[in-house]
Amino acid sequence: MKPENAVEVRNISKKFKIYYDKGHTLKEKTLFRRRRTYEEHYVLKGISFDIKKGEAVGFVGQNGCGKSTTLKLLTQIMYPDSGTIEMRGRVSSLIELGAGFHPDMSGRENIYINASIFGLTRKEIEERLDTIIAFSELGEYIDNPVRTYSSGMYMRLAFSVAIHVNADILLIDEILAVGDAGFQAKCFQKLREIKAGGTTIAIVSHSLDQIEQICEKSYWIQEGKIAAEGTPREVHPQYLDYMARQRLTLTKEKTADEKRWGNGMARIHQVKIFNEEGKEATAFRTGRQMTIEIWYQVRQTVEDAILGIGIFRMDGVQCYGTNTKIDRLDSFSLKRDGKIRIILESLPLLPAQYTLDLAIESGNHIAVDYCTKIRQFEMVTDTFDVGVARLQHQWYLKGDIDESYHNGFHK
Repeated sequence: MKPENAVEVRNISKKFKIYYDKGHTLKEKTLFRRRRTYEEHYVLKGISFDIKKGEAVGFVGQNGCGKSTTLKLLTQIMYPDSGTIEMRGRVSSLIELGAGFHPDMSGRENIYINASIFGLTRKEIEERLDTIIAFSELGEYIDNPVRTYSSGMYMRLAFSVAIHVNADILLIDEILAVGDAGFQAKCFQKLREIKAGGTTIAIVSHSLDQIEQICEKSYWIQEGKIAAEGTPREVHPQYLDYMARQRLTLTKEKTADEKRWGNGMARIHQVKIFNEEGKEATAFRTGRQMTIEIWYQVRQTVEDAILGIGIFRMDGVQCYGTNTKIDRLDSFSLKRDGKIRIILESLPLLPAQYTLDLAIESGNHIAVDYCTKIRQFEMVTDTFDVGVARLQHQWYLKGDIDESYHNGFHK
């Protein structure tokens, strides 16, 4: 195993038996043995990948593709039929909601059981008990039987235990889809903290936003094989493109400067960018306003619509992205042609060439019209800052003689 890796998976395969007419009673199994025919279904077909220490990776794919099975093999809940898996360090997992919990025991008692499964001693559990309970926000419910808990309370308790075992590797399968928005945000902040501390993270999720918030790398698993791997920016559009083609006839155009895909229920047909003076422009000054106006046509009602933008430097660095769901706008549908406007009041980007992505999605991130590099613009300024964005700041220099503070380099 390479010293820089936390996980090494080599050519693993996993199959399950699918019975056509399986007997359930002893009589049925004895009298109708020939009816107990089955076929072997390969969920994974020889996949290989590495996860580096401290790296966060996401696994995406449609239901039944093998991504959850991959995570279960990593946790050793099940074992591959062929191939090898090597892991270095303590492993903590959130694979199934409430897995390892005894329904008749209290939340407090289940903390001891669950944490001991992860390898903590009783002393280590007692040292972290108050922190685990506080993070879960279960309060007085911590001493109630967990069978009385809601799914959100289960998730709070399971997540709180898993992230406080100081694991080297944390495996998460879709569990963060449960729970209120406030606690989800708290969980993701905690994941960022433990990732910064060197923990290796692997996430399976249908929410591409979740993966993009945490992960540097994504694996798209399709029919038991890795269809694509790379940054979320590279992999997720390919996956969305495939899913759109599975649902409806793909509307797809490519030019030298534009790529787009989606199911065509609505379509972006005109985009204009204006400066702070209300004039259409292609060059903007750092710190000034930019207004983006987007005209769209509706061919078929788009329920639970999501509108989003992404700004990328020409070398592919993602500088900013948001959408109406991230910004928690009320749910809406697109029923007729219209126009939307987004105002970036003080664009802090430093001088460079940038491209603009625009997207219309529906429901669970189904691509309706996803346009990459639909517009190009340039940022200019008379300062010499380096990096991607110019942060507002102010220097205060302490004098060597009078020990007073002098205001300097106000920016």
